[in-house]
Amino acid sequence: MYFETLPSWFWVIYYLFLLTTLGSAIFCIVKKTMRSLSFLSIVFSITVPIVSMLNSIERANEANEFEHLISQLQLGAVWSIFTIAGYLYLVVWWILFFFKRRSKNRVIILN
Repeated sequence: MYFETLPSWFWVIYYLFLLTTLGSAIFCIVKKTMRSLSFLSIVFSITVPIVSMLNSIERANEANEFEHLISQLQLGAVWSIFTIAGYLYLVVWWILFFFKRRSKNRVIILN
């Protein structure tokens, strides 16, 4: 039995994003910057893929993971809301991470 899935390049980018996020969050905790946000980022980068995978097991044969997520979001499934919120948080965390790094570099250059 074969299920439709997203292309391999998508999965490479997806897992690189998660691993990079996990590594950067651990780096921030070690450096004692954005500690609470980084801890939450670690929690989301571990739990969101697990929740997504476990709930995508029962998807229809002709739907890939993204289509299943969107259809479940339209139905109001709690796991899909958690997953979307987790992904949005990780994107916002990266934006904050880059702005923090950029503002630190400007202070160093100005001094």
